[in-house]
Amino acid sequence: MSSLLILSLLNGLAYGLLLFLLSSGLTLIFSMMGVLNFAHASFYMLGAYLGFQLSAVTGFWVAIIISPILVGLIGAAVERFGLRKVHAQGHVAELLLTFGLAFLIEEVVQLVWGRSAVNFVLPQILRDPMFVLDGVAYPTYRIFMMAVALGMLAVVIVFLRTTRVGLLVQAALGLPRMVGMLGYNVPRLFTQVFAVGSALAGLAGAIGGAVLVTEPAMARELGPIVFVVVVVGGLGSVFGAFVASLIIGMVQTLAIGFDRPIYAMLGFGSPGEGGLAELWSVSLAQIAPLLPYLLLVLTLIFRPRGIAGTRDL
Repeated sequence: MSSLLILSLLNGLAYGLLLFLLSSGLTLIFSMMGVLNFAHASFYMLGAYLGFQLSAVTGFWVAIIISPILVGLIGAAVERFGLRKVHAQGHVAELLLTFGLAFLIEEVVQLVWGRSAVNFVLPQILRDPMFVLDGVAYPTYRIFMMAVALGMLAVVIVFLRTTRVGLLVQAALGLPRMVGMLGYNVPRLFTQVFAVGSALAGLAGAIGGAVLVTEPAMARELGPIVFVVVVVGGLGSVFGAFVASLIIGMVQTLAIGFDRPIYAMLGFGSPGEGGLAELWSVSLAQIAPLLPYLLLVLTLIFRPRGIAGTRDL
């Protein structure tokens, strides 16, 4: 196995696990509440900026703990005093509220931190290379990011399957009215789930902000892909979101790592110039951003429930 393939697989795994960390919270929110939260990626951005700001005061390790908590509290306030107020007016009102909130958060970020990218300062232990392969140093921080994402996957699964609150959340994913009729406070449960989902997005920002560029457009870049992960993975399935995240991360990273023209991949000769030749000469790296959305379309056509979903979209 070539070193390029190994590094590409590791980068794809790291990117896929970051997508899972970001999309797992939205999976619960979208599945349980039916809310198309367009501001979810904005909570990811807030986590990145708060992590950057707090790391200058408290240090990196404390910052990645406090910033997700703060983002979770903001998410709880949004659900309690925003979404709950407009819930009776239907999904369009909820969509417009979160859509406007996303723009509001982006403007606030630009006012506070400016339009330029900020630079995280990582601890020395995370800046050192984990290993060197054919002269290429692979950073320890990417391995740390993978470990955090896998740890959160284990925590979420254990929480959903073994705790009373987790069992209520699973029941409310499919039958929220029945859970309410049994005497449980479903609105409070909604607030808690929304807060946890927002906190997971904040953690993804605090962890991923040091790898990806932390700047005001980061939410707009990752936001659509997160919805692709949720739909492809399947509503109500954290495991499905995990698998979909890995697939999308691997596909995009490998397409960029093994950049070749389409005609060469199919074994044809050079198409020459003019006409459809330009389209035939498009490289894998150029179409890499389109691949998640192609996967989304194919999923909706052939398997509307997604990889491991419990119901159709």
